[in-house]
Amino acid sequence: MTASFVCRTESQLPVEQLFDLARSIDLHVDSQRDSGERAVAGVTSGLIGEGQEVTWRAKHFSIPLTMTSRVTHLDFPRSFTDEQVKGPLKAFRHVHEFEPTAAGSIMTDRVEFTAPLGVLGRAVERLILARYLERLIRDRGRFLAARA
Repeated sequence: MTASFVCRTESQLPVEQLFDLARSIDLHVDSQRDSGERAVAGVTSGLIGEGQEVTWRAKHFSIPLTMTSRVTHLDFPRSFTDEQVKGPLKAFRHVHEFEPTAAGSIMTDRVEFTAPLGVLGRAVERLILARYLERLIRDRGRFLAARA
């Protein structure tokens, strides 16, 4: 994996509730309205579980994209991991970690990804894609945390 970032989101929600909100297909769609993201195959509503896949369609940078992700690990309510199995990136891995706090919970998103196209892709990763994806993940975390 070439590029990575970490986002931490504090919430007043109990860790179990935040965990389930983070794997909700419906809330993911709601949080990504700006890109028109929608689930078109696999698990298209409700909660996604270990071994299950969802195929997303969206527009990012005015480019229509399709990506299929699989939940490769799930340990309720501590963590789950989704990974791209088909899509525009060479690789994409998103680890969601949850911990209880006295005030609610913290969700930590650890994202690693590799763009295609070799040297050109690495330049795009650093100059554009890392910041763009980090903003999407940070905004999604805030959206979920505000569900209290």
